[in-house]
Amino acid sequence: METFFDNQVNALYEKADSITSNFFKAKRKDGNAKVYIPPRFKEEFFSLVDKVNLSLMEDNDNFYGYFLLQMSRDIRFDISSPTAVNFKGAKYVIYFNPIIFLTLNIKQMESTIKHEILHILSLHLIRAKEFRDSHSTLAINLAMNIVVNTYLDHLPPYSVTLEWVNSNYSLKLLPFKPFEYYVEEIQATLDLLEADEDIDDESDTDDSHENTDNSGHSKDKSKDASHNATDPDQDEIIETEYNPEKAHDVWADSSNIDEKTLQRFTEKLIDNAQKGSIPKYIESLISSLKNNKGQLPWNLYLKRLMGTVESNKKKTITRRNRRQPNRLDLRGQLRSHKAKIVIALDISGSISDDEFNQAIKEVLYIVKNYNHELTIIECDSEIRRVYSVKSVKDIKERPSNRGGTSFTPVFEYANHNKINLLVYFTDGKGEEKLLTIPRGYKTLWIISGKGDKLSLKEAYGAVKKLKTIEIKDDSLTMSDVKRDGFSMQDQERLNI
Repeated sequence: METFFDNQVNALYEKADSITSNFFKAKRKDGNAKVYIPPRFKEEFFSLVDKVNLSLMEDNDNFYGYFLLQMSRDIRFDISSPTAVNFKGAKYVIYFNPIIFLTLNIKQMESTIKHEILHILSLHLIRAKEFRDSHSTLAINLAMNIVVNTYLDHLPPYSVTLEWVNSNYSLKLLPFKPFEYYVEEIQATLDLLEADEDIDDESDTDDSHENTDNSGHSKDKSKDASHNATDPDQDEIIETEYNPEKAHDVWADSSNIDEKTLQRFTEKLIDNAQKGSIPKYIESLISSLKNNKGQLPWNLYLKRLMGTVESNKKKTITRRNRRQPNRLDLRGQLRSHKAKIVIALDISGSISDDEFNQAIKEVLYIVKNYNHELTIIECDSEIRRVYSVKSVKDIKERPSNRGGTSFTPVFEYANHNKINLLVYFTDGKGEEKLLTIPRGYKTLWIISGKGDKLSLKEAYGAVKKLKTIEIKDDSLTMSDVKRDGFSMQDQERLNI
């Protein structure tokens, strides 16, 4: 039996459908037609949203309800998700696409609202900026949605989940990992798929080129594109289906505000929304947000750099040759990276053996999936020793005689040996100006936990802080055993 709520949803959907139909009729007459949303429809639609929010506030998830009360609301038919969010005019704004939103039941509606608020709490509007220039929009969006949807029930059937991504991209991503982990892994897979497409393009005949455009997609499909597709000549469009690649496009419309101010504003909304007990995963997420320093950890930054070094193709027996898939004797190709990596260790500084050994393990873990040559340089005022490393066992004990610090000799070595990446571990104390400027490679400075800042006025690369080693008791007590399943502590540590 249909409830009054269901009847209201159905009636609103019919009105939304009428709005879109009128738009398309006007569009055929005038290419610059606008979507007209009657004030009465807005009033009725947000009355329904109020009922959804009241349902949120009546259960254990009332945090979301009180958070939503502090947000502005608007209707946009051009978003490819039921809800979306950005920051405009000193407020977070949540947008609704009625055509998609009104197909959901009330619990699914609640989940889409929670979804947007979790993006805010996870600082995804800030953290995603770190990857815009180096990663695809699809990889970024899938990664963020995995993170927030892990903690939601009653998701719409098309929602991006860990299981969905693993299944559709043949991955084995682990649960409860940070956003940065997912975006790197997904992007690597997308790169492999792109490499396969490149191989297909190279093997296409002239006839097949006639049927494809420059992007490799069928021309016939592009001609038949529905009204969901964005046309640069169109002022407005209507989205009727969920599209994960475009789901967060409205973030680009956010007001220009510095990250620290946005974080402080978010913390204020959080404080106002805490009217009682909140789930532990939200507690942990809020704690991580308030302790966030707004910087990408050095190890994740290094992983990103590894994706930018010179690339070539390598053979593989796990993938069939794309040009002749029936020839099992021919091996396929995968895109891989080959890099000459130098790890410079300032032996005069305050970096402990524990700190360096842990950092090297992290470096080896990051580069293991790439074709690489790893060289360690021990230096103080001059280079003392150079040797190759393939595993942790190859790391040699550091000499006890240590002098002052000069960074220049390492850069002279790097320039002469035509490396791809230099990772320099130091306490930061050295000369103020390099006598040799780096040429043709990227540099990552990692300051030890006891160090303060880099003495160089111009670093010629990113400067990151090495996390201080914590000595932990490995013994297990019953208080260490979780009684309530996973928490956000398993995942969203912003200050890694």
